[in-house]
Amino acid sequence: MPYPIFHDVSRFSELDIYLFKEGTHTKLYKCLGAHQMERYGKNGTYFAVWAPNAHSVSVRADFNNYDIHSHPLKCREDGSGIWEGFVENVQLGVTYRYHILGDGDNANTDKSDPFAFYAEVAPSSASRVCDIENYEWNDKIWMKSRHKRNSHKAPISIYEVHLGSWRRKVEEGNRFLTYKESAQELALYLNEMNFTHIEILPITEFPFEGSWGYQVTGYFAPTARYGSPQDFMDFVAIMHEHNIGVILDWVPSHFVTDGHGLMNFDGTCLYEHKDPRLGYHPQWKSAIFNYERNEVRAFLISSAMFWLEKYHIDGIRVDAVASMLYLDFGREEGEWLPNEHGGNENLGAIKFLKQLNSSVYDEFSDIMMFAEESTNFPMVSRPVDKGGLGFGYKWNMGWMHDTLKYFKLDPIYKQHHHDTLTFSFVYMYNENYTLPLSHDEVVHMKGSLINKMPGDNNQKFAHLRSMFSLMMAHPGKKLLFMGGEFAQFAEWNYEQSLDWHLCEQPQHKGMQNLIKTLNKLYQEEGALHKNDVESKGFEWIDENDNEANVISFIRKGNAKDKDIIIICNFSDQTHTGYNIGVSKRGMYEEIFNSQYSEFEGWDIINPLPIKTVPKECHGRKNTLHVTLPPLGVVYLKKV
Repeated sequence: MPYPIFHDVSRFSELDIYLFKEGTHTKLYKCLGAHQMERYGKNGTYFAVWAPNAHSVSVRADFNNYDIHSHPLKCREDGSGIWEGFVENVQLGVTYRYHILGDGDNANTDKSDPFAFYAEVAPSSASRVCDIENYEWNDKIWMKSRHKRNSHKAPISIYEVHLGSWRRKVEEGNRFLTYKESAQELALYLNEMNFTHIEILPITEFPFEGSWGYQVTGYFAPTARYGSPQDFMDFVAIMHEHNIGVILDWVPSHFVTDGHGLMNFDGTCLYEHKDPRLGYHPQWKSAIFNYERNEVRAFLISSAMFWLEKYHIDGIRVDAVASMLYLDFGREEGEWLPNEHGGNENLGAIKFLKQLNSSVYDEFSDIMMFAEESTNFPMVSRPVDKGGLGFGYKWNMGWMHDTLKYFKLDPIYKQHHHDTLTFSFVYMYNENYTLPLSHDEVVHMKGSLINKMPGDNNQKFAHLRSMFSLMMAHPGKKLLFMGGEFAQFAEWNYEQSLDWHLCEQPQHKGMQNLIKTLNKLYQEEGALHKNDVESKGFEWIDENDNEANVISFIRKGNAKDKDIIIICNFSDQTHTGYNIGVSKRGMYEEIFNSQYSEFEGWDIINPLPIKTVPKECHGRKNTLHVTLPPLGVVYLKKV
């Protein structure tokens, strides 16, 4: 046999097996999967897969013409359910599957390797033998300093991107950009636009392009659509070279039901619950992980740890956390099972999330963990030892919904919905929040951001400029989905490039300039970012002027940072000589106005510094008389 198989080789120690069974092994990718190694002077590949209920497991591959009999694996005798074997002479790039004979509906089936580092390009689905250990990273400077860039005190402005549709090579059959092509173009663009981080929609391997990556089959493999694992390492390295942090969208909430994936993996419900009331997601038609199973928690935590260790990822955004926390999420009465206490909380998922965050932060204290969580579940972004789930940040979905609801209104109606505008300020420090205007808001017939705005074309752009300006001033880190920064009119379409030609038109170019300017201000002015998650960073001036559709407040940094006064006029009328109370007398200058002509605004501004008048206003000793442009936001700073 040109490719002999041996069963006296293993990458598992007794401790590995103990931790795996206990659910506390956080680096299973070092043991399970396909690994190039040497045995008795012979090179080859070690294969290991978890299939405790299988009767037999064999490796079908290029090297044996996909024969199901020639290369059987052997089940360990320690009760772990791990099958393993070493095959000589297997080279890098070889495609393979596991053929699993078991019981149940999938009694005789082929499966992709759950721990594969690389896969065929979809719709093909075999795994590939791949070595990811020899990449030479050149990002030491970034890695050494990223704790400062990821700090709660740091300016964090995130550009959310779908790599398959940010830009495409239209002249080459509308093909995807490769990881490296994307990185080279994106890095320059992000630097130009003054974003600090990029968040990419899931690139963990997935079969269906229309899922945007949220229906996963390969939790340890970057999708082959855009290149190899080394190519994705290049992507991260290029981002770091340009001082851009990389956040990975990650999906431990559910997984795809395609036959080659995790579902019914060894002929039984191994990764998912058997009872569909626990193990099947009716809205997404996907399988739900069994978080109460130790080995499943270890699998998922190892996946998160893998991207942080092997790919130098700077943060992870955990998708659909609400669906994990609640047993009745998306279900009608009678379609779900209560927990042991009779409640609707998923106790296994809560345990998993706490263990996940504790594990990754223990090893990588300088990364960020984000929760996409849309309910009032308490203490999502509070430490586990204080009773929280342990995330670094929570997406503020309430802010997003209320803000879009308010800005859709014609100005004549806004005064009657003032509380919609101000409500997010009531709870803004209950969690460590990120303010998201994400892909979810510009798909499924929701329309683009610019088309949510009321009025004629000029008013739409003015409304959107003012909304972005409020977002940048509101406490919380920032996230904007691609296309929003230049006010793309069309709803996002994953099958084509963004409408970059719009940037040649003045209003769209002006919106780009606005975002570029706001991002720069956010980074340069400590008052706008240092206390994004601490209540000392904010003070109301007046939140109650609903008749004028105006709110005003102060953002504060450290002692050395000058306060920034934010005044928002969401009416369609100019307010001349509008009174603003300030504590410190002197001169104040306008450092930003969303109606500047450089943004294609109406150029109703405060061109000269404004001197205080010694008259009490808003409970303060001095008054500023300010010109407020219609549908405009003004930032002031003391000279």
